[in-house]
Amino acid sequence: MKKKIAVIGSTGSIGKSLLRLIDKKNIEIVLLVANKNYTSLINQATFFNVKNIIITDYNSYKLAIKFNKNNKIKIHNNFDNIKSIINKKIDYVMSSVSGISGLLPTFIMIKFTKKIAIANKESLICAWPLIKKELVKHKTIFIPVDSEHFSVWTEIENVNPNNINKIYLTASGGPLLNRKIKTLKNVNYKDILKHPTWNMGKKISVDSATMMNKFFEVMEAKNIFNLDYDKINILIHPDSYVHAIIEYKNGISKIILHDTTMAIPIFNTIYSNNEVYPDHKRIDINKLNSLNFQKVSIKKYPVISFLKNLPKKHSLFETVIVAINDVLVGEYLNKKIRFQDISKLFLKNVNLKCYKKYKKLRANKIDDIIILNNIINLNITKSLI
Repeated sequence: MKKKIAVIGSTGSIGKSLLRLIDKKNIEIVLLVANKNYTSLINQATFFNVKNIIITDYNSYKLAIKFNKNNKIKIHNNFDNIKSIINKKIDYVMSSVSGISGLLPTFIMIKFTKKIAIANKESLICAWPLIKKELVKHKTIFIPVDSEHFSVWTEIENVNPNNINKIYLTASGGPLLNRKIKTLKNVNYKDILKHPTWNMGKKISVDSATMMNKFFEVMEAKNIFNLDYDKINILIHPDSYVHAIIEYKNGISKIILHDTTMAIPIFNTIYSNNEVYPDHKRIDINKLNSLNFQKVSIKKYPVISFLKNLPKKHSLFETVIVAINDVLVGEYLNKKIRFQDISKLFLKNVNLKCYKKYKKLRANKIDDIIILNNIINLNITKSLI
């Protein structure tokens, strides 16, 4: 019997990587979802014989209806008809929509699948208590997709958190690792978007350059693995070959490594351990001989200094952090602020008194997070005008 799956965010980098790994003989795709890229979405649906697609942007949805020549494809604008599309739990869902817009689809799809792989950072950072409760309620298996978290997950899924001494998440250091601090004020926009070891989109490339991406991954790890922040460390590893190190209290430490491709964790979220990864390579001894781990420089990556100020218990403050960074990166990509302004303005805004109250407030529903995100987006944007 074919495994039935759905891909939320199929036209993005994670979604495309997953589709390249799909064996049509053994897997049936029942649903593909995208925001605006309706041409690619319809082409994907045609190739994989997918009967239902969702295009969440209304204007793109209207254009897709005109563009579509395949009568077998039903086009939807939202998840309102999801019960008619999926009337019985499917085997697997990949949730890879980026940003806050991926939060609600992720939450909705939990009840319709036996297993969900989540690449949406906002779900794991801002809404983890709500996501976790929904996972337990519907007995849905969760797997993190980020290479660092997936690496740790493979090792400690059935381990008591009390038996772990430290977890080290590795960071490449981004495109500015070897730049002197005094030269950062003149850093080139194009250089920021050229990641040395990963093929990334613009937003995540900027987050890598500021180290905000790793900041977020620490927050994710705290939630996913039920660990205190003082048990999660960051190590710079320029080759990105080692993805995580786990240090146990019994004296044993484990290193998890693989090539710098997201295809490996993606493959392992959908296939069992008995399947053979199609592009398997042997361990690169040369890389093992020059791992070159480094401590994070707070002077070069000042946002990391705020990790010590994060509240121990989950709250709406996580949404505050995500929203502030999203606005600032957007302003940088629109060339309205300089690169160094991102970290400077982040630390300025995240320390404002008006946001401290959110450290004691919790989200009761997904809408609480979405509304707060919209408010902060408006506030920060106004303050920069």
